[in-house]
Amino acid sequence: MRTEIETRARPGLVLGLACAAQAMVGLDTAIVNVAVPSIQRELGVDAGVVQWVVVAYGLLLGGFLLVGGRMTDQVGRRRVFLAGVVVFTVASFVAGAAPHVGLLIAARGVQGFGAALIAPAALSLLAVTFPDGRERVRALGIFGAIGGVAGSFGVVVGGLLAAGPGWRWSFFLNVPVGVVFVVIALTFLVPDPPRDRDTRLDLRGATVVTGGLLLLVYSLHHGSVLTWVAALGLLGLFAWIEARSAHPLVPLSAWRNRALAPAFLTFCALLGFIFLGSLLMQQELGYSPATTGVAWLATTATIFVAAMGGARLAARVPVRALLVTGLTLTVVAALWLTRATPDSAYVTGLLPAFLLAGVGFGLCGPAIQISALTGVSRSEAGLVSGLVETMREVGGAAGVALVATVLVSGSGFPWAFGLVAAVAALGVLTTVLGRTSS
Repeated sequence: MRTEIETRARPGLVLGLACAAQAMVGLDTAIVNVAVPSIQRELGVDAGVVQWVVVAYGLLLGGFLLVGGRMTDQVGRRRVFLAGVVVFTVASFVAGAAPHVGLLIAARGVQGFGAALIAPAALSLLAVTFPDGRERVRALGIFGAIGGVAGSFGVVVGGLLAAGPGWRWSFFLNVPVGVVFVVIALTFLVPDPPRDRDTRLDLRGATVVTGGLLLLVYSLHHGSVLTWVAALGLLGLFAWIEARSAHPLVPLSAWRNRALAPAFLTFCALLGFIFLGSLLMQQELGYSPATTGVAWLATTATIFVAAMGGARLAARVPVRALLVTGLTLTVVAALWLTRATPDSAYVTGLLPAFLLAGVGFGLCGPAIQISALTGVSRSEAGLVSGLVETMREVGGAAGVALVATVLVSGSGFPWAFGLVAAVAALGVLTTVLGRTSS
């Protein structure tokens, strides 16, 4: 028997709203990555400071996703989604209007917190709106496809904005979009039922895991031995608290989801590849931000086509096969770019790898979402969504940090792309051994 949200909400509209919200969250990371040089020049700050415009967003997003997912189950999907969109929209306006880098960094952190509420709420809305089976597989496949395209498309949009109206429009564009989301959600999403007063958020667990994840993401970017020890210590304390809690933030059963490890490695490889591809074109081949964006269109278009095809194939082909195929293509694409030189031509030196990566990323996106949420109960849909999104953010941060470390060490792009290939290959191995659900 379908629930109230399934019978009164329009499934197609819920799917469109959830996908658009996920795209906004994903686009914002990639757009700002491309805009960083322009921000640095206009605000007159050094590279060590301006990178916090990127780090602050990922830090708060990665740190609060688990809490956002659990709140979605306990407070209400519509309430949490609306709160996230409002916070994200207001912070976007402040970021765009910021007169100095300090306010910009603070606004980016608040944006990240809003995104940490939006992402699990949007995915959870799909999980409870579409019944388990072919309909849910198709909806989750499309959602995963949009998520895979968003990061890549952000490179294109970021390059065009940086070369056109300027970096501030990377943030201002979110404002009218956010207003539209609020109007649609208030008009068409079914109001949440009254909150169960007997249900309590595990505040101890939530505080400890958020602190641990914040330090973990920070450590991936700027970590010292002390911050790594503190991050691992807090996450260990969280495991101890959860094992003894009568109402754990993350029940043990949620950690048994076999999609989590492949998701981490997939997003680690994906974000590392996108980060390196953008830097390779601008720093090694001398492309402008606008040219970089246009050159990346091949990957963006390929991701979209492959992801939509993957969403349909998921109803007929085991999800594990899609993940293995996608990650294998990513390995080949990354190895191809280990051969790139400053004299490489786009058509022969870059394009084949970009197309292979596009197909690989396109197949992985839907497969991750479907494998994680297939068979998940309504009461844990938000939590599992938060776990998947945490793997996305922490994995992505790890991927960028790893390849950036290789570049800073002076090893160069070949070694950095070789590391991406190794991570993707480990993802293949983990998927096969873990027998990700199909």
